Amino acid sequence: MRAAHKSNIGIVIATLLMGIIACQSATESNTKTIETKGLSGEGVKVSSAHSNWIEEHFQTAIVNLGLEQLGYQIIEPKELSYPAIHLAVANGDLDYTPVHGDKAHQKFFENSGGEEKLQKVGVLIPGTTQGYQIDKKTADQYNITNLEQLKKPEIAKLFDFDGDGKANLTGCNPGWGCELTIEHHMDAYGLRDTFEQDKGEYTTLLADTITRYEQGESILLYVFNPHWISSVLIPGKDVVWLEVPFTSLPESQGKVTEKDVFVDGKNLGFPIGKYRIVANKKFLAANPVAKRWFELVQISIDDMNAESLRIKDGEDRPEDIRRHAEEWVEKNQELWDSWIEEAKQAAS
Repeated sequence: MRAAHKSNIGIVIATLLMGIIACQSATESNTKTIETKGLSGEGVKVSSAHSNWIEEHFQTAIVNLGLEQLGYQIIEPKELSYPAIHLAVANGDLDYTPVHGDKAHQKFFENSGGEEKLQKVGVLIPGTTQGYQIDKKTADQYNITNLEQLKKPEIAKLFDFDGDGKANLTGCNPGWGCELTIEHHMDAYGLRDTFEQDKGEYTTLLADTITRYEQGESILLYVFNPHWISSVLIPGKDVVWLEVPFTSLPESQGKVTEKDVFVDGKNLGFPIGKYRIVANKKFLAANPVAKRWFELVQISIDDMNAESLRIKDGEDRPEDIRRHAEEWVEKNQELWDSWIEEAKQAAS
């Protein structure tokens, strides 16, 4: 009987222990459910790409930080050229890119399958500007205000540094949207005989341009904003914008009105733009939380210019860019948290 009594006690104790363990497991399970509630990205891997323009690494990092917080697993972003980025997203090799220039990259968008495969989401960076600048000293001395004046050989020679009689424009990387627009302008404004675009790595070309400026030479350059160049060659002090004689853009950029190209009363020849996120349509359909996140997240021009200057000053390593992105989140924490909470709601 004593043996039976001991056996019964053992059964009772074991039952109690099992109950306690079960309660603990249930509590842990409930906790995990609460922690992941609304995170439909839990366990989903996300791939993206940007170009070799380092500023684009920063905006990509910010978008990915949000996706991480929403439960997604981030694959290291790829560095590709245009239009390979759009093609990879359209083919499903990548899920999204945060570096779509809404007008400048429209041709890449359409040639990669357009709205059948891709979708533009949100406005990541609003109010981007671009155009032609020359140094203020030369502009004042020769009263140069319009790009069309470079049709005159005597004006073009002021910016000729390779001795062929043509003005040398610090231009864009081959294949970029700005490179294609500049080539279009050369034909539209009749500049082929007196004007040429120097193409290559934009940052390297800018370094040479700044050196020539510091040596007192005349300079002619294409400028995109946001970029650190506007913090080094300051508009109104070091350089001035040139107007264009009339609005003319590649057909691929769609309908553009006069309002779209005027900045501070000047026709700069390029439409005021915006960076948008372009994503694979199947990915968006399967990931409503990610889609809502893409619609909400936004970075100001001022913040992009500040980041660009930090990069120019040497903080350009991957760990620097990641740290900058995290600091940007902390600086905008209240707004960031509201975006995250709103994105979570898309799960339901």
